[in-house]
Amino acid sequence: MKSIARFCGSCNCGCPELFVNLTAPVERQVVITDDFGQKVEMSLDQFGSIVEAAKTGALDDLALVR
Repeated sequence: MKSIARFCGSCNCGCPELFVNLTAPVERQVVITDDFGQKVEMSLDQFGSIVEAAKTGALDDLALVR
C-alpha cells in the first residue's frame, strides 16, 4: 500500500490516512484508515465520486455538522 495523504487533527490517538493499493482487488484499492485502526476500502471509481463531490462543493456543509 502506498500512503497518499495523512489527515492530522489535534488528538493524541493517531491520524486518519489515505492509501492506494493497486495490487488489491479493484473494489478494494482505496483504503482509508481512522484514528483507531479501523478501515474503509473502496474502488478508485467510488473514491473518485467523493473527490468530485468535494470539488463541486457538495461536501462543504459537513464543516457545519460539528
